[in-house]
Amino acid sequence: MTINIPTLNYTFSDENSLYLAYMPFIKDSGIFIRTKAFYPLGSLVNLVLQLLNDPEPYFIEGKIVWITPKGSLGNKPVGIGVQFIGDNSQFVRNRIETNIAHMLKSSQTTDTI
Repeated sequence: MTINIPTLNYTFSDENSLYLAYMPFIKDSGIFIRTKAFYPLGSLVNLVLQLLNDPEPYFIEGKIVWITPKGSLGNKPVGIGVQFIGDNSQFVRNRIETNIAHMLKSSQTTDTI
């Protein structure tokens, strides 16, 4: 039996959108992807993330650990939170944190919390 793992392509073209989506509070960190597609909690996905002006995208495995449904409190965008679980999760986390280092201690609300 072959398991078909979906691939999600997502581009973060500016620091603010990356900051709003970054989920450092999740074990090994993660990213919030705005999508109306349904993915069950615990399901696996492959991510292809384009971060700002980096020349190549980053490929990482992930697990759905967060779902924000339509009509959620606080008018949060619909989407999913993906925990980084792949071999290069630490590398991608470091790239994200390098790009938004000056924003990490911000009190600005994000797409998740």
